Amino acid sequence: MRMRFTGYSKVVNWALPIVLVLLIVPALLKIFVCDRFTVNGPSMQPTYTTGEHVWVNKLVMGARIYKKYDFQSPDLSCFRMPGLRSVREGDILVFNYPQGWEKGKIGFKINYVYCKRCIGTPGDTVSVRSGYYYNNSHLCAAVPENNQRLLSYKVDSLVENHLIVLRALASKRTGWTIRDFGPMVVPRKGTQIRMDAMMKAVYKKEIEYETGRSVKELKDSMYCFQSNWYFVGGDNVLDSRDSRYFGLVPEDFIIGVATR
Repeated sequence: MRMRFTGYSKVVNWALPIVLVLLIVPALLKIFVCDRFTVNGPSMQPTYTTGEHVWVNKLVMGARIYKKYDFQSPDLSCFRMPGLRSVREGDILVFNYPQGWEKGKIGFKINYVYCKRCIGTPGDTVSVRSGYYYNNSHLCAAVPENNQRLLSYKVDSLVENHLIVLRALASKRTGWTIRDFGPMVVPRKGTQIRMDAMMKAVYKKEIEYETGRSVKELKDSMYCFQSNWYFVGGDNVLDSRDSRYFGLVPEDFIIGVATR
């Protein structure tokens, strides 16, 4: 008489779905709901300190879904799931650093992630006055008071920033520094600017990223932005590499809104 052992197959039948759920659910949560990142550097002090973990809520803007997985390319191809709301002034954003593979050009690097506070949303006008951030002429109250230390800080000429070109063109009129900066319009999709020498200097990287062409090749008198952009700044204004240096952040580069 032959005997069949069915206990093993029964264990497999009920255990396999559980194992699949345990593997798949965390991956789906990470893609669509939230992810965790570790803070490195002093730029967001005192809000976040080095070594602290922050959760990134992807439901606010909607999860970013890749359409292309060639991450050696500087071009990002993606779409967003429906979100709960748009980004607001004061939100802390986690995003891919916009300085790309080629110096002076915006490009996507998948594992090069920054955490900064949103100072200006699409359509806002941002400035820094005596070391304080202003949005549409009102003080950006979300930034902690420690930025007043800039009042006694040696003025920096924004070295390595594309806006250094603007200072060379119009230093007598602007004299932009990390302590006194702007006003600068943060473009939204559909924003039009006159393509004079100053505007080409201010928005050079953003225009070249959208068009894939050098601003010198663009002969039109006006330019219409194709996407939304954001101005970000560190809470530790004295020691923060942010939009004053690397320029604006394209909306597709934003991973989500940070929370503890």
